Amino acid sequence: MGETGSFKTLQYQFASHLRNPAEIPSPQGIEDRRMQIYRDLFYNNVEGFISNGFPVLRSLISDEKWHRMVRDFFSAYRCQSPYFLEISQEFLSYLQTSRQPEPDDYPFMLELAHYEWVELAADTDVDEIPATGFNPEGNLMQGRPLVSPLAYVVSYQYPVHRISVDFIPAEPPAVATFLIVYRDRQDEVRFMEINGVTARLLMLLEENPEFTGADAVRVVADELAHLDKNVVLQGGEEALKHLQLSGIILGTELKPV
Repeated sequence: MGETGSFKTLQYQFASHLRNPAEIPSPQGIEDRRMQIYRDLFYNNVEGFISNGFPVLRSLISDEKWHRMVRDFFSAYRCQSPYFLEISQEFLSYLQTSRQPEPDDYPFMLELAHYEWVELAADTDVDEIPATGFNPEGNLMQGRPLVSPLAYVVSYQYPVHRISVDFIPAEPPAVATFLIVYRDRQDEVRFMEINGVTARLLMLLEENPEFTGADAVRVVADELAHLDKNVVLQGGEEALKHLQLSGIILGTELKPV
């Protein structure tokens, strides 16, 4: 084997040992003290990104279980992205698709992890809130409401935005939790709790690019046929205005000339 082949083999041995030092021996001829520096450096770097990306989840899980989970991710999961900023997304994918559930897992663990990842995604999204291309004074019912590209509508069985070491729900409430996670013009990440009707309005606007605000509200009114239609129409219009006051709806889209 030539020098290139020997070097590649050494690289594979080195990387394999760093990922799983408990089962894979280090390359021969390297002082273990030196290897320990690399073992700590690589693992602590990845673990630090994950802990910072999921601070609430980290606070709820014991040190032993947390490091066992991160070590399994580090040693067994094959990430699809090489970027440090996407480690949190890769860890979420690991939790959702690869990790075997354990009896003492919190029932809301996957939802909480997803919510914390959405917060990070909103914080690091490369999109910007546009300054032009819409009318901030436009009629939201007659025109097409423009939703901020930095707003994420999510729903969960558990109230993930309230979970902490002081609030650990054992069962999901009867009503699902709907949230908008968004980054404002000051680059602050915020969330707004909404109801299912408002979430449905935003979904209709996303799925139907030709809809005006009134179109979306009328569909919701038809779906809630057991309620007074005028009350639903008025409530829908107020919901759109409230979203605009919060900066989630920017105004109405300008029609191309």
